[in-house]
Amino acid sequence: MGWLWAIIVGFVLGLIARAILPGKQHQPLWLTTIFGIVGAVLGNAVATWIGVNETRGIDWIRHLLQLAGAVVIVGLGDLVYSSLRGNKRQMT
Repeated sequence: MGWLWAIIVGFVLGLIARAILPGKQHQPLWLTTIFGIVGAVLGNAVATWIGVNETRGIDWIRHLLQLAGAVVIVGLGDLVYSSLRGNKRQMT
């Protein structure tokens, strides 16, 4: 059941990260999901490192760190994906 939740959370975080990032992202949804999962893992690692991974109630700081990690990974992943696919990206 843990893998199913990881995929669902990764998909949701990836979509939110794509909405936050300016411009159009060129990676497919399956890659966005993978980037969201990696971003969530990165956010959890940072939350553990700074000591806020387990708090009482809703872990807002951990969730914000997961979202920040997803934004970074989706943004960098889109740049790498675009450069590998040869898509020219224009800054707007």
